[in-house]
Amino acid sequence: MEEARIPIRYSHCELEGFGLTDKWRNESLERAKSLAELYAREYPPSKPFGLLFMGPPGVGKTHLAVGIIRKLIRDKSVACLFRTFPDLLKEIQMSYSAVSMSSELSLLRPVMDAEVLLLDELGAQTPSAWVKETVGYILNYRYVENKVTILTTNYLDQEDLKSARKSVSFSLTERIGEPMRSRLYEMCKTVVIQGEDFRQRFKPDEHRL
Repeated sequence: MEEARIPIRYSHCELEGFGLTDKWRNESLERAKSLAELYAREYPPSKPFGLLFMGPPGVGKTHLAVGIIRKLIRDKSVACLFRTFPDLLKEIQMSYSAVSMSSELSLLRPVMDAEVLLLDELGAQTPSAWVKETVGYILNYRYVENKVTILTTNYLDQEDLKSARKSVSFSLTERIGEPMRSRLYEMCKTVVIQGEDFRQRFKPDEHRL
């Protein structure tokens, strides 16, 4: 579990703890939880595929994704790795050195080789050519090697933007490029979640002086 690098903030996240209340419940949340539980229970699938959780901030995407890998580690001894995509990119940028040309590859090797990779916040970085190239490098490698990748993103597909919050103005394709979005259709089952921001709706009540 320690080697999975799950941040302390998410150390409590379990599928069983993904609570649906009367005030925070809808069809997409119920479906997402059921799919996450089914995926963890039936892993490994006969043909490797991952999950792509899509939706606005605060709807439980990371909680469900972390819940899956914690269950896989604990119940099935599956080697999993959690990485937040912006943090990974920052580490790569900070590692650049004229002396060590292999630093980028050394950072990416665990990400590429993990049996199950959870890549959080896909598309969060400004989609420069380098960012798209790095996304492509990671996903292409895992695609070719038939490795399972679970992803979360705040960005939706173009056809889902009309029903999204007004703050969501870019599609996932615009953030990571059309070739990579196309590849994800084959690599992952897409799980779209809608709903209120749980952190905004309920968490402030816990902060009492």
